[in-house]
Amino acid sequence: MSSAAPAPGINTTDFGQFAKLRSGAKDRDPETIKQVARQFEALFTQMLLKASHSDDTASNDLLGGSGSDTYRDIYDQQMAAQLSSGKGLGLADLLARQLIGAQTPGTESATAPTGLRGRSAATSATSVAPVSGKAAESADAFVDEITPFAEKAAKELGIPARVLVAQAAHETGWGKRQIKNADSTDSHNLFGIKASRGWEGATTNTTTHEYVKGERRVERAEFRSYKSVGEAFEDYVSFVKDNPRYAEALKHGGSGEQYLQGLQQAGYATDPAYAQKIARVAYGRTMSATLDASPARPGMSSGNTWET
Repeated sequence: MSSAAPAPGINTTDFGQFAKLRSGAKDRDPETIKQVARQFEALFTQMLLKASHSDDTASNDLLGGSGSDTYRDIYDQQMAAQLSSGKGLGLADLLARQLIGAQTPGTESATAPTGLRGRSAATSATSVAPVSGKAAESADAFVDEITPFAEKAAKELGIPARVLVAQAAHETGWGKRQIKNADSTDSHNLFGIKASRGWEGATTNTTTHEYVKGERRVERAEFRSYKSVGEAFEDYVSFVKDNPRYAEALKHGGSGEQYLQGLQQAGYATDPAYAQKIARVAYGRTMSATLDASPARPGMSSGNTWET
């Protein structure tokens, strides 16, 4: 019988919660696996809610305007958490039984869902199916290229490397939509940093999306251009640490979630859902599949570097 107790604090954007669940699941703790299953049910429910109104237009939205998408995402998240509390939809209990049953050495549940059989509970909670084909190759190559620099920068900022990899992936579409120079060469601008008046380095002009009063607009702006990926990460660290506006963001206590929220509140990006989107990338199926596929990648075995 399903427990009637509410799910403890399900938050689909909480870095700390994901990390703790992932760590506990690796230890094969039954209670943690149940929480992972409940987290998966909440994420799945949120996907269903989003899909139910994917064809809606702004004119049919009671709030009106493109900015309403942000509020609808927040509503979906809260509704998913509510629907997954208590007895929920039943999916969490089923998944937990399958995962716990599959832990016994030499046995495997014959009815485990395709894509979950034999996988760790943590991966199951964040990855419905492994990424394959060119998309996987692109993500793997991108992470391979930036990992050494991300780990160094993350150490200087005191945050998980996963956060910086996710931020760069979000800004560039896993390296597929990087800002180009006028001669079509790569600017290596992985974090969307604009060229302010005090910038003395190279620049490039391109289109960008900005949110003004909740409305998404296309504008042109000058962005910084770097000679290499390493230079881009070094400038990012300096940009954050030397700018007083991000002082509160650096008071994160090691929490990737608090760091991203601090950046957003300080105006790093105009997108009101910036931190939430990066959180989704950090613990989404592409990132999970990429990391699981290459456990020998630099820093992958160092634990806290990526998972805190």
